[in-house]
Amino acid sequence: MAQMTMIQAITDALRTEMRNDEKVLVFGEDVGVNGGVFRATEGLQQEFGEERVFDTPLAESGIGGLAIGLGLQGYRPVPEIQFFGFVFEVIDSIAGQMARMRFRSGGRYNSPVTIRSPFGGGVHTPEMHADSLEGLMAQTPGVKVVIPSTPYDAKGLLISAIRDNDPVIFLEHMKLYRSFREEVPEGEYTIPLGVADVKREGTDLTIIAYGAMVHESLKAAAELEKEGKSVEVIDLRTISPLDIDTIITSVEKTGRAIVVQEAQKQAGIAANVVAEINERAILSLEAPVLRVTAADTVYPFSQAEQVWLPNYKDIIETANKVLNF
Repeated sequence: MAQMTMIQAITDALRTEMRNDEKVLVFGEDVGVNGGVFRATEGLQQEFGEERVFDTPLAESGIGGLAIGLGLQGYRPVPEIQFFGFVFEVIDSIAGQMARMRFRSGGRYNSPVTIRSPFGGGVHTPEMHADSLEGLMAQTPGVKVVIPSTPYDAKGLLISAIRDNDPVIFLEHMKLYRSFREEVPEGEYTIPLGVADVKREGTDLTIIAYGAMVHESLKAAAELEKEGKSVEVIDLRTISPLDIDTIITSVEKTGRAIVVQEAQKQAGIAANVVAEINERAILSLEAPVLRVTAADTVYPFSQAEQVWLPNYKDIIETANKVLNF
């Protein structure tokens, strides 16, 4: 085992799969010599050469088109979109082409593409860099959407994503890149896509979250424990497809739930989770299922982002509403 940050675990996952399979290619803006904005691909071009790790023009639409073509020729492309706020430039390639490839071809072709991209607030990025746009992807049939919250999960999930024969959007929260370390196996291992993880056991309330909000939820749960309240925290890890069984099993145990997301409230992942709980476990509920989210506004300039972003205090306030209902 080695102590790794999330960015180190991601680099290790890429290196592991590039050594395992010569068909794995990494490309994007500045991912070669520079190793990417956050150095996620640092050292890979030096080890694997310019034919397997290479820079592209500043054109996300071109990156997407190249990934589609390479996937059709038997490669496993791992393109990087430098910040997920720029996904609009490549969304036709994702939703209009990759996601439909297996259906459109009657199973003859697929798109084994893993699109990596940083996202998320709390690190004072410029405008359009921190937006949480995962809801757009989760609504796209044929695409899996993965958002790890820990270095261990990041490596195992990324290896699984690269090996998957269908397109995967792999989103990496910028605030988590170097915020902490944990033990990560140095060899290869996988974590199945579409399987949530119970990060903390509890009996009084279920908190469901993903990405950076998992850590805010765990902090809230620890504070609530001081008041004698037992809180279970579920990390979705994959937001499409959802692990409905893990969610419902927990809610049936606790009878109460809140869902936390960094994204704006309207039409988000949290709304979908609430709907699934209501459809499948409403008779087990002792209180309404509430959400903790950002406001339905454009992401603010960095001076105001800490006011806008949800935090553990917001989670505690909402948890107490549900617990005291």
